[in-house]
Amino acid sequence: MVVLNLDAAVQPVHYRVKMSDNEEENVEAPKGPVENAWSVKMPEFKKGDMKSHLLEESSFSLLFPKYRERYIRECWPLLDKTLKEHGIKAELDLIKGSMKVATTRSTWDPYAIIKARDIIKLLSRSVPIEQAVRVLQDGITHEIIKIGGMIRNKERFIKRRQRLIGSNGTTLKALELLTDCYVLVQGQTVSTIGPYKGVLEVVRFVTDTMNNIHPVYLLKSLMIKRHLANSPDKKNEDWSRFLPKFKSKNVQRKKPKVKKDKKPYTPFPPEPQERKIDKELAEGKYFVDQEERNAAKRKRPNEEKKKAVAEKQKEKRAKSFVPPEEPQHKPDKPKQGSANVDVEALKKKVKKRKTIG
Repeated sequence: MVVLNLDAAVQPVHYRVKMSDNEEENVEAPKGPVENAWSVKMPEFKKGDMKSHLLEESSFSLLFPKYRERYIRECWPLLDKTLKEHGIKAELDLIKGSMKVATTRSTWDPYAIIKARDIIKLLSRSVPIEQAVRVLQDGITHEIIKIGGMIRNKERFIKRRQRLIGSNGTTLKALELLTDCYVLVQGQTVSTIGPYKGVLEVVRFVTDTMNNIHPVYLLKSLMIKRHLANSPDKKNEDWSRFLPKFKSKNVQRKKPKVKKDKKPYTPFPPEPQERKIDKELAEGKYFVDQEERNAAKRKRPNEEKKKAVAEKQKEKRAKSFVPPEEPQHKPDKPKQGSANVDVEALKKKVKKRKTIG
C-alpha cells in the first residue's frame, strides 16, 4: 500500500499550453465531460513534484518460469540500474525463482511501483528487457491477453493462434506497424506494449481473431481507420460505412431436429398391433408354412442318419488303404557270462569230438 502526505502531494493539476515561441501559460484541467479525451495531454510527473517521501513500503513479488532464469539473470543488472533512477529497489531470488520490487525513501513517483510490477510481469512472459522498460514512459501501457480459455478444442486453438502469428510472423509485423505497439505471442498469452490507443486496437484484434474472424479483415479495417484519421474532411465523420463488414458463413454441423406433427387427441387407446401369427392367418400362409415345417422336421433325422452311414462307409474304405505297421528289428542281446568263455578249451573239445567220430 502506498501512503502519501496529502497536504504536500495533492495539488491542483495544471496544463502547460504553448502560446507562442517564448511564452507558456499554465491552464487548469477542464472540469466536466470532454469531447475528445485523447487530445488532452497529461502533464509529465517530474522529480520534485512530490514534496515528501512515502511513509510505507510497497512491494510486489512474482515467480518466473525455469526457462527464463538464464535471461533474467543476465539482464538483471540493467533492470536494477533503471529502477534505481526511479527510487525502486529490485531483488532477484534464484533459489525460489522469484522477482521482487519495492519502494524506498528515495522514490519520487508513487506510481513507479505499479510500473515496476508490470515490468517483472512482462519479463516472466518472455518479453525482452528493452521492450519491458518502455512501460516506465508516460503514455505507454501494456496488456497481457489470456487466450487459453477462449477456445476449448486444443487443435482449433493452435490453428487460430498460428493464424494470429501469420506465416513467418507477417501478421504480427503488420499489426505492430499499424498500432505502433510491440506484440509477442507466448504460450497461452499475448503481451503487447505501446500507446493506449494502440493497445486497445491490439486487444480487439486478438479477441476477434481467436473468435474466428480472419486477420485480413481486421488489418484492412485498421488501415482504413488510419487513413480516415489523417484526412481532415472525414476525421469527425461516422466511419462505419467505410469499414468492411464481416459475415460469418459457418455451416451448421449438427442437423436440425425434425419436429413431428402432433396427432389429434382421442380418448380411446390405440389399436393393438397385429402379431406375426395373425398376419399369416389373415394371408392364409400359416397352415401352409406349418406343413412345410413338419415335413422339414421329418427330413432332418433321415438326413442325419444318411450322413452318419456315409461317414462310417468312408472310414471302412479308408482302413483298407492304411499300411500295416512293420515290426521293428531289435538286435539280440548277448547272454550273460559269455565274456568268460575259454576259447582254447572249446577248440580242444571240438577236435576230440571230430577224432572220435
